[in-house]
Amino acid sequence: MERGGGAVNAPHGPDPRPEPVLITEAEPSLDDQLAARKRKYVIMMVCRIPCLVLAGLTYHTWWLAILFLVISVPLPWIAVLIANDRPPRKTEKVNRYARDARQVEGRKHRVIDG
Repeated sequence: MERGGGAVNAPHGPDPRPEPVLITEAEPSLDDQLAARKRKYVIMMVCRIPCLVLAGLTYHTWWLAILFLVISVPLPWIAVLIANDRPPRKTEKVNRYARDARQVEGRKHRVIDG
C-alpha cells in the first residue's frame, strides 16, 4: 500500500506506520570534499609530467617543444585554483509534499453583535 507525503510501503504487521524516509540537503563532509580536491590536484599535476617529457623529446622541432611547454606552464596554477575551490552548491529545488488547499468550512455563519 503506497501513501502520499514521503511515506514508503507500509510494513505488514501490527505497526501500520510507514517507515521514515531520510530527506537531507547536507553537503558532503569536509573530509570527502578534501579528498576530492586532492584527487583533482594530483590528476592535473600528473598531466603536467607528460607535457614536460614530450617537450624534451621534441626539442628538435622547436615549435612543438614550445607548445608542450606553454601547455605545462599554467597547469600548476590551474591545479591550485581547482583544488582550493569548493564544490558547487546543489540546486535549491527540493521535492516537498504539498497538500491540496481545502476550505475549512463552507457554510454561512450567523454573526451576533452585542
